[in-house]
Amino acid sequence: MGGIVFVENLKETLNLGKKLSHKLNPQSIVLLKGPIGAGKTSFVQGIANGLSISEDITSPTFALAHHYQSGKIPLFHLDLYRLENSSSAKEIFFSEEEEALQNEAILVIEWPELIEPFIKDCWKIEISYAKNFGRNYLIKDPKNLLTFS
Repeated sequence: MGGIVFVENLKETLNLGKKLSHKLNPQSIVLLKGPIGAGKTSFVQGIANGLSISEDITSPTFALAHHYQSGKIPLFHLDLYRLENSSSAKEIFFSEEEEALQNEAILVIEWPELIEPFIKDCWKIEISYAKNFGRNYLIKDPKNLLTFS
């Protein structure tokens, strides 16, 4: 899954997340970057939909982490936006990563900038605003092997 994918609206964002979910395995890590309002949580809702998760997916900005166990693969959703230093971000990440590994869960992290240098073998997704409307998704898989259409 490499290259840039343009999405026009919320429905396409959800569909792209759903498509990505079929490429993920238990213990996959997804780093999700993008400006406020770009649709990160909506993209995670699409992933959850593809995993048949029944709970409502909401942004874990204040809780820092939400765990969803009802799907084919558990989903752990982190949001590190409110953290100001890399040591607290690393502490939360390593704790959540350990639990995700034990639960064979997929770990999706919004605002991963503080921990990105410490993570290997992960999906990297960068969302940016497209010129007039919509969003561009730059998607890199852990091995840079896959293409996406």
